[in-house]
Amino acid sequence: MRALTGQAREVIVRQDGVATVEQLVAWGFSSSAVRRKVAAGHWRRAFRGVVVLQSGPTSWRQRARAALLYAGPTAALSHESAAFHHGVLRDPGHAVVVTVPHSRTVMPQPGLVVHRTRNMPWAGGRLRSVEPAEAILDVLATTATAHPHTDAGAGARVRDVTDAVVGLLCDAVRAGIQPDDLLVRAARRPRMAGRRLLVEMLGQVAQGVESPLEHRYARDVERRHGLPRAVAQRWERVDGRWIRADRVYVGFGVRAELDGRLAHPFGATDDDVWRDNATLLASGDTTLRYRWRHVAVTPCATAAQVARALRDRGWPDHPRRCGRTCAIQS
Repeated sequence: MRALTGQAREVIVRQDGVATVEQLVAWGFSSSAVRRKVAAGHWRRAFRGVVVLQSGPTSWRQRARAALLYAGPTAALSHESAAFHHGVLRDPGHAVVVTVPHSRTVMPQPGLVVHRTRNMPWAGGRLRSVEPAEAILDVLATTATAHPHTDAGAGARVRDVTDAVVGLLCDAVRAGIQPDDLLVRAARRPRMAGRRLLVEMLGQVAQGVESPLEHRYARDVERRHGLPRAVAQRWERVDGRWIRADRVYVGFGVRAELDGRLAHPFGATDDDVWRDNATLLASGDTTLRYRWRHVAVTPCATAAQVARALRDRGWPDHPRRCGRTCAIQS
């Protein structure tokens, strides 16, 4: 770094300590000198023709920067990489994903996924990236066309894809992406995979679904068994605290709380117990708590229990069986 001019140092800082070999040669390094530094471990080679000017581990941002430099000035982060960069996703995935115009060909490299498109979306920022909504649509399209292996057959694969899409859209809405913006942008993609699923799921999110577990509860417990639709995500002030109930069956004194954690070895938390007790004292409502197993594995038994609570509290209707093996009695 000390051997570089002031302008070169500014470029290196702006590029997160990453440079192309072509840039280094222009700044006075020979190609053989670059190779020697990489061989000695002083620098790290990220992709062909791109090096990180440090010896220690590289950050995700440096790998993303290296991918953009390798793919060229028209490339942009997309899919999971762009969604992670914008703070929508928590996991960047196993590789850096970039999109380039269809007229360009970028040779594949380990740790890099390159998409080509005839309709390159707008991209910008210090770490060049497509907009958050475009990134979400990219991930949705690849998710909808995925075919994960499952022993349970096509039905389970569809459920897995649906859960993944619901989780993705919930993350997007929580990050501030407007559902209408997603729909408008999807309309500009004439051959987009998963469009029908997108429209259906955005309607679910607008109705208060905030996770794949809540989507399954509304679909597999309520709708398939003819239960009344509960009010979702209802805020209330109880005993001096604001609480939010996942599902409230207004008028029947019954509510359902859904815990998305796959395992909870110590039962309900202290806050859960306090909330159930305070709700019972303040309104007389009965709180039913369900986890993944209850909703995903035994939805019929869960529906039967909810229906019994509703019937005991004055629901005049009857639940319906969803099939021959349904746990609800005819």
